[in-house]
Amino acid sequence: MNFVIRELQKQEYPLLNDFLYEAIFIPEGIEPPPKSVIAAPELQVYVERFGESKDDRGLVAEVEGKIVGAVWTRIMNDYGHVDAETPSLAISLYKEYRSLGIGTAMMKEILALLQACGYRQVSLSVQKANYAAKLYQKLGFEIVRENGDESIMVYHLKRK
Repeated sequence: MNFVIRELQKQEYPLLNDFLYEAIFIPEGIEPPPKSVIAAPELQVYVERFGESKDDRGLVAEVEGKIVGAVWTRIMNDYGHVDAETPSLAISLYKEYRSLGIGTAMMKEILALLQACGYRQVSLSVQKANYAAKLYQKLGFEIVRENGDESIMVYHLKRK
């Protein structure tokens, strides 16, 4: 499948709400929560006023002109928070575009962008049962902490 990864544009920031919902891990056989769940403060921290901080970074994946995925980072006190200098990462794709290599490509692009911006590391939180946890480890993320069903993972960016 042909896709393009590019910077998230200001007028596209509202799409992060859709991708935030898509990022919620729903185990097999579990009823998805209502879309209104993203209004919860612990989830809004990922998207609220995105673009206002110098540490907000985002990329999208496009297939035939349609945005099908997003990966974004910001320094925030979220589930994957490590420290005040480490951006936390969120990524999601619409279901029909998963397992096609797009997510891996988006991850590699955001890691390269963060490295170019001078960050030491990036963190994320992932449900242990989420198939993406294995992808993150394959990319080089390491588990630094566990909270019940979640793993907090960190990727150490190479110094230039």
